[in-house]
Amino acid sequence: MGLRDHVVVVTGASSGIGRATAEAFARKGCAVVLAARREEALEATAEKCRKHRGARALVVPTDVTDAGAVEALARRAVLEFGRIDVWVNNAAVNAFGRFEDVPLEDFRKVLDVNVMGCVYGARAALPVMREQGTGTLINISSIVGAVAQPYSHPYSMSKHAVRGLGTSLRQQLRVEGVKGIQVCTVLPATIDTPHFEQAANYTGRKVVAMPPVYSPERVARAVVALVGHPRREVVVGPAGRALVRQARLAPGLAERAMARQTDKSHLSREEAPATQGALHVPAPGPGAVHGGWHGRRRTAMRRTAVTAALAGAAVTAGRRLVRGPSHA
Repeated sequence: MGLRDHVVVVTGASSGIGRATAEAFARKGCAVVLAARREEALEATAEKCRKHRGARALVVPTDVTDAGAVEALARRAVLEFGRIDVWVNNAAVNAFGRFEDVPLEDFRKVLDVNVMGCVYGARAALPVMREQGTGTLINISSIVGAVAQPYSHPYSMSKHAVRGLGTSLRQQLRVEGVKGIQVCTVLPATIDTPHFEQAANYTGRKVVAMPPVYSPERVARAVVALVGHPRREVVVGPAGRALVRQARLAPGLAERAMARQTDKSHLSREEAPATQGALHVPAPGPGAVHGGWHGRRRTAMRRTAVTAALAGAAVTAGRRLVRGPSHA
């Protein structure tokens, strides 16, 4: 399916996955509508996008926790380009800490951005797509939407909710007999973005990217591919796929593995002061796609091997459960 001249709205387009996704669509000749809180960073993203095949880029500073602002974003896209072919709900924030230590205002902010931001985006995009008769809504969840993590309670909750939203929307469209609109969910593993440095943190330990770490461009390619070949859910990253399989077959084992990995490799032994990060006030500057975490490649390879071994154990356990106990 040719994507040239498609109109694509991307929230959270100022950095990380959102920025990489906007550039990936621009390379295909799409018109991209860029939304996030940081206008300076959005302008930097737009400049990059316009260098690809003369792609058109529209900057619309938007706080996705404001339903009216998201509705206005959709109206600007239609006013400028006449339609919305793809809407990517990507904006997300995070807060790390013991459940009792994360301030309730921070807890609520994560849920407002990550969950209600997707709700507002879907409510703005779907009426336009219904009128057109076609469209693709893509929600960015996470592997923690399949296997939750300790110390990131609101984020894990939010990504489970995003996954549930995609499922329920697909069901509704099917019941209503709507065939031209696709709803897809993407579950990335750990991605090399500025996300971790910008997260609120109340653990007392520095948050680092938990290996293995994959590139944002890898997620962007998966998102672009969904427009031509829609799928219900796509997990990005082999280790993420192994963990999701493990969660289906042996959920207890998956929980223990995630808890251990989070404690050992997501929270470093380096002390860190409590911070709200960029949760309530956007980080300054032009933004960036990458977070500089690819130096953890060797650790990533070891961690992948461990994950694969655990997944194999889970498969074996699942087969035993299916066959039932042996009677020698």
